[in-house]
Amino acid sequence: MFLIGLTGGIAAGKSTVAKRLVELGAVEIDADVLARVAVEPGSNGLKEIANAFGVEVLNDNDELNRAKLARIVFGDDEQRKKLEQIVHPEVKRLAQEALAVQNDDAIVVYTVPLLVEANVDLPFDLVVTVEAPETAQLERMIRTRGMTAEDAIARIKSQATPAQRANRADVILNSNQTLGRLIDDVDALWTDIQRRAIAKAGD
Repeated sequence: MFLIGLTGGIAAGKSTVAKRLVELGAVEIDADVLARVAVEPGSNGLKEIANAFGVEVLNDNDELNRAKLARIVFGDDEQRKKLEQIVHPEVKRLAQEALAVQNDDAIVVYTVPLLVEANVDLPFDLVVTVEAPETAQLERMIRTRGMTAEDAIARIKSQATPAQRANRADVILNSNQTLGRLIDDVDALWTDIQRRAIAKAGD
């Protein structure tokens, strides 16, 4: 198996890159999806969150009230770290379970926004980060996610810096260009990934 870690700032274009890689033949495991599974009703993760932050972060049907929890943790490093200490180990466990059932010849993309922050230490063959200027991130978050500028800035500031992600990455993709050019860059990267995967299989 050839394992790619795909990261990047919020609203920087990770989903676009991941979608194209899947179209080209990769298998995606999405950490955001796993994070939702980790806090489903009845899960240990949700029980720990309720214990740590109070039952007021739950809805009447015992589901997590994400908006209420977000207001507590974003902009408060101590509260955010408390949440991460609950969720990150559960996400890692679920990721390892998902990886264990992949075919030996699969090229797997693990899309993980907090690769740096969570110090994700899976055996990546390649780490890719997708980057955009902060102004572009803000515009996208306000326009497509209905966020206020204040909330958007808080989300960006809660993540690693572009320099920190670049230090961890083998490849940096620039999404501050036309969609067509970004796709061209991803296609070129896919050619290199296939070459690397073949070389790894031959070792």
